[in-house]
Amino acid sequence: MIGHDDAWRAWRSAMAGGRMHHGWILSGREGLGKASFARAAAAELVAEPGVPQPAFEMHPDLYVLRPLPANDDEVKKRDDGKPYVTKRNISVDQIREIGRRLNTRPTLGARRAVIVDCGDQLEKGAVNALLKMLEEPPQGTFFLLVVHVLGRLLPTVRSRCQILRFHPLSDADVMRVLDAEMPQLDNETRAAALAVAGGSPGAALTFAEQGLGKLQAIYSALLGDRDGDLALRGALAGAIGARPDRERQMAAIEAARMTVVRALGQADDHARLRLVEAHAGLVSLAAVAPTYNFDSGLLMTQIGSLLASAAPTREGAR
Repeated sequence: MIGHDDAWRAWRSAMAGGRMHHGWILSGREGLGKASFARAAAAELVAEPGVPQPAFEMHPDLYVLRPLPANDDEVKKRDDGKPYVTKRNISVDQIREIGRRLNTRPTLGARRAVIVDCGDQLEKGAVNALLKMLEEPPQGTFFLLVVHVLGRLLPTVRSRCQILRFHPLSDADVMRVLDAEMPQLDNETRAAALAVAGGSPGAALTFAEQGLGKLQAIYSALLGDRDGDLALRGALAGAIGARPDRERQMAAIEAARMTVVRALGQADDHARLRLVEAHAGLVSLAAVAPTYNFDSGLLMTQIGSLLASAAPTREGAR
């Protein structure tokens, strides 16, 4: 919860105002802590003075919608407390089920809250079903939509919600999170995680947990070398491992994207165009990667080619 003082002030000011808006969009890049904020804010919203409050997961007036496990095997992993793969979207059936639960009044007080984590992952039918509830909210019900890319939401949904924006954290705040959550990190990994975080402590933690320091070093080398003999691209395939899961693949793409973003801040006009084109290619790759089962070697070769394309030509280097 580091670095969100402005968001808390806006939220608590709205609560104190007596006319709390029923729909809220928590907008900002992934990994800033929006979902954690939503849980804490929702619990604060529904709490009644003098009424004991159950733990969040057991609270009858707090609902969290997120993509379900991908299959029965992943359900078992979830139930066993293990990491599990989810479906790509929140389904319309999930939204409708919540709608049925909201037909009654809140249980412990006058308010209840529904957290959608995240609004970017709603099926088309689910968006329409949610929109109906936003247009005619059930009594005492408040919606908090965690959204990584605001432009993906329909304008009709955005127009019915207050937008609470979350901004990237400073390098110092990201480092505070890293030191608190992973104090065992060596200095090289800490520096690499900070370099690709882009103000997102979640991105820094994912990078460190996945052990992608070697990848980031190769990424940086590729931005300075056209890699004519493909040696660096070959090294990428070995660095990510033989069978990386989807989370590791996505973390690798995001680390490459943020390596380009960081280079953009130091580039001259001539280099900037190549970097922008490489960035666009990485964004497109991130969009299709969850849908297609990429061979890890092919994926890393494509990432490496995009980075190498942004490196200076021999003529440009002169």
